[in-house]
Amino acid sequence: MTQAPDILCIGSALWDVIGRTASHMRSGSDVPGRITRVPGGVALNIAMTLARFGLRPALLSALGRDPEGEELIREGERLGLVMAHVYRSDDLPTDSYMAIEGANGLIAAIADAHSLEAAGARILAPVIEGPLGNPETPYIGQIALDGNLTEALLSEIAQSPAFSSADLRIAPASPGKAERLSPFLKAGRGTLYVNLEEAGLLCLAQFKSAPEAAARLVERGAARAIVTNGGETCCDASADGLIAERPPEVLVTRVTGAGDTFMAAHIAAERKGLSRTEALDFALETAAAHVSGEIA
Repeated sequence: MTQAPDILCIGSALWDVIGRTASHMRSGSDVPGRITRVPGGVALNIAMTLARFGLRPALLSALGRDPEGEELIREGERLGLVMAHVYRSDDLPTDSYMAIEGANGLIAAIADAHSLEAAGARILAPVIEGPLGNPETPYIGQIALDGNLTEALLSEIAQSPAFSSADLRIAPASPGKAERLSPFLKAGRGTLYVNLEEAGLLCLAQFKSAPEAAARLVERGAARAIVTNGGETCCDASADGLIAERPPEVLVTRVTGAGDTFMAAHIAAERKGLSRTEALDFALETAAAHVSGEIA
């Protein structure tokens, strides 16, 4: 019998092309640095981090049957991910992401997730039509979702019987896609992982702190909201109360993937039985190690 996955990661899987420099940058800067190409995408980043913590995640995404897609499948399997449920398209190319990071943070980024959006509900077939679940016998484990899915598809997930028993953990992918998570506010489902800017976009407001933002998200219907704010205080809010912790101070050498690492570490910590405070501390420490470059 094939071993069941510990968690499903649904959303973007692509290649990250990232240029980094130790110089401060502004619009039009032309500086020396390093350019890397690594597996990325919110769902894949979360899955890879969960695998580092000893879990067996299954990825539900869309990849082309091009060389980039084949390489990504092999890399995922090498890292211990279940890649058998990924939707493979004959006519859509594998998605990609490009970013430039300077000493002053993320300068610019472009996420090309058009193939994931075009694939639509086809990536959900393993949960809706089996073998992972269906509306009559829904999947009962944890699911990490990312906002690179369309709002229509996220709305379908928030209401579908096939997802009714799942522990949903949801991230917006970027501020530009934060409003796509509104169906989960309306449905009162899932744990939202957002930064301060994304929380403001979801609430149509501006916040000065993560505790203020997390409390407002719960007021607006979120079952649980975890709000980060860079090096400032982070907050976990739900009907059971509010917990706020400050991340460790580190020298930031990269930012791409920090939120995904935080979310995966938090999920892994709670699976180990850590308390809400302990899980938040662990996630903040893991994300700090990521941005400082301690985690390869």
